[in-house]
Amino acid sequence: MNISYNWLRAFVHLDQDPEALAETLTMLGLEVESVERVGAALDGVVVGHVLDVQQHPNANRLTLCQVDLGDGAPVQIACGAPNVARGQKVPVATVGTTLMLPSRKNPGELEPVTISKAKLRGEISEGMICAEDELGLSDDHGGIIVLDPDAEVGHSFQAYLEARGRQVVDHVLDIAITPNRPDAVSHLGVARDVAALTGRTLCREKVALPAAGGAAAEAVRVQIEAPEACPRYVAMLVRGVTVGPSPEWLQQRLVAVGLRPINNLVDITNYVMYECGQPLHAFDYDQLAGPAIVVRPAKAGEPFVTLDGKERTLPAGTLLICDAERPVAIAGVMGGENSEVSEATTNVLIESAYFDPSTVRQAAKALGLQTDASYRFERGVDTDGQVWAAARAAALMVKLGGGTLVPGHVDAHPHVLTPPTLTLRRSRIAQVLGVDVSAAEVEQYLGGLGFGLETDQGDVFTVTVPTYRPDIEREIDLVEEVARLYGYDHIPLPSHTPIPNRTPLEPASEALRRSTRDLLRGLGYREIYTNSMLAKEVSVRFNQPVLGGSGRDEDVVQTLKPISQEMGTLRPSLLPGLLEVMVHNQNHGQQALRFFEFGHVFLRSERPDTVVPGYAEHEALILGLSGPRTQMRWDGAPTLVDLFDLKGDVATLLDSLRVRRLRETPVHEPAAVAAYHVALTMGSARVGLLAEIPAALAESYGFRQPVYYAELNWSLLSERATDPGAVAYAPINRYPVVERDLAVVVAAAEPVGAMLATIRNAGGALLVDADVFDVYTGSGIPAGQKSVAFALRFGADRTLRDKEVDGRVRAIVKKVTDQHHATLRQ
Repeated sequence: MNISYNWLRAFVHLDQDPEALAETLTMLGLEVESVERVGAALDGVVVGHVLDVQQHPNANRLTLCQVDLGDGAPVQIACGAPNVARGQKVPVATVGTTLMLPSRKNPGELEPVTISKAKLRGEISEGMICAEDELGLSDDHGGIIVLDPDAEVGHSFQAYLEARGRQVVDHVLDIAITPNRPDAVSHLGVARDVAALTGRTLCREKVALPAAGGAAAEAVRVQIEAPEACPRYVAMLVRGVTVGPSPEWLQQRLVAVGLRPINNLVDITNYVMYECGQPLHAFDYDQLAGPAIVVRPAKAGEPFVTLDGKERTLPAGTLLICDAERPVAIAGVMGGENSEVSEATTNVLIESAYFDPSTVRQAAKALGLQTDASYRFERGVDTDGQVWAAARAAALMVKLGGGTLVPGHVDAHPHVLTPPTLTLRRSRIAQVLGVDVSAAEVEQYLGGLGFGLETDQGDVFTVTVPTYRPDIEREIDLVEEVARLYGYDHIPLPSHTPIPNRTPLEPASEALRRSTRDLLRGLGYREIYTNSMLAKEVSVRFNQPVLGGSGRDEDVVQTLKPISQEMGTLRPSLLPGLLEVMVHNQNHGQQALRFFEFGHVFLRSERPDTVVPGYAEHEALILGLSGPRTQMRWDGAPTLVDLFDLKGDVATLLDSLRVRRLRETPVHEPAAVAAYHVALTMGSARVGLLAEIPAALAESYGFRQPVYYAELNWSLLSERATDPGAVAYAPINRYPVVERDLAVVVAAAEPVGAMLATIRNAGGALLVDADVFDVYTGSGIPAGQKSVAFALRFGADRTLRDKEVDGRVRAIVKKVTDQHHATLRQ
């Protein structure tokens, strides 16, 4: 939000320079992000007196002027202006002054030029007598500026202009307005805060408010079909206006805040909006069909051409302003091309309304239209400021456009918004702030902000909230207003602070999450945070059975009132966010990609125990990796990661959680989000999967290396994790371990992991460890088969006998041969 320093001074006396004012506003809660000087650069430009003018001896178009600058002997200045004459008072850019002048290489652009003592066609010139365009005052280059005869020689030219009411230098304060301060989106609102803080008087333009009804009400009838969305609609009519350029003072103020002047009628509506915060719209009255204005919701798919010339398809419920036959504006957002003010306009209908913030916000987001008007309506304008704003604009149109105000006005007010009345206790202020704010100070601060106060002996106030402060709803809001005007920096630090006599305990779930984060960071992963809302087509794409989804397009979880189409659904998986982050880092030069994220996912569910019937959510953990396993080395090219790198990291994670009885099932059938995967289950519960993304998905994102990911149900894992305190330690066994090797021949497609699980189950209590040490295909092995060798280790708290071990080995061989169709390799 841009605020002009000069414009602000029209409302309240300022004795601070712009930088100091920026600090004051920031401490008031209106954070100033920058202060920028705008306007003409007139440093070094002074009033000169032309004493004599002679023809340049070597140039027909130049004259040599003797100019008194008020600091000694006159200087000679060469001048090419046709209107320069003896006795004139003129602005002179002295030697050393820098002006923005047309570039010789690019005449359409300006470049800084420093005035120096120079020879022009053999004659000395010490300065420059200036035209308006050379000083950045206008585009006029018809001749030099001739000043009033009483201009003081040698004095600042800028001071000369300001003494005559022409502000040529301004400072613009860029204020970050928080959503809870709709009153501060105008110069009047910011000035009100400054006046309340300094105790100065707030000066507001006096405007005659016409009575409701009259001839204006006969010329325009307003019908509101959606009173909740439009509680108030005010209209005034000005006839006989002449459209033309705005006066210089009005253009200067609009340019200072970043607006482009268009014509006097449109400029006035923008000026009043930036002045008081109430958006206005000017209709060409003669372009409206009939005397009726109808405020109604749009029908789904209804087309409308806005002021920018674009035809837009309106979603159902968008609030429209219509005449007797057709829509003429999108309420609170943008007007229509069919009723805009043009050079031929002579009669103007001024609209000043209050529109429901959520209705305007929803329409602006759905249409992708963010305008100055919607910015203000979305936050909530003054519910009682419509008549004043319309009257102010009408008065300016009469003054600057030569029009005539039609007596009276239309005020359709079907749904009155009443400001609340709150109770404020001084004891509560002291309790919250820790300081005793006197009753007089409370009255000064809140009264200065426009609050109505009644009190009984100054301890309890009955406060009437002004209509321009919809953010004030509770007593604590009033305490905050007192605090920011009293000054947060004036609240002393307490001499002592009570601390609890016990150390706060970290919740077990948070401790587990923290330790997991530390573990994954130690493994080289970086944590990411992605948006939980996705476009519908993205959610549909990742609503896959392998990720726990249903696979049906209609089952994605849609938001009720989406902010935009890109945020229309809640994510069914963390995978889309992970892939976006990984490809972003790849495209910015990163090779080794390792990321993880904790986050909630949302799915349709028929389970009866969910918080919201028909929907379920759980916390998930996703790991993703791609690229080289190690950094580049001098002794060899780095190898790329594969699924086993990911499997090892997940195994480390599960070991740290001490999760038991987890089953791994390889699945070779491809899916939309997995070329192949390993399904992780715990009994009948799905824990997650490890997978490589398929080539088609990788290509659509633009990956240049294979990408692997593991998505786990963290809610389930954290429930099943074993308490670290429950771990029991035992001394190293003093008895020897018996080692046996077992080699079997099985089908080449037989999963080795499943065989290993069978061996461990069949080994009983005596089998302390089992692992694979060789897989072989080739000579001596039939085609389509493979040899797998296992290392078995047996042990107990006594010395084992051979027949005990042999019995276990025979049991293992039988189970493997029966369940996996294996044969013992000889």
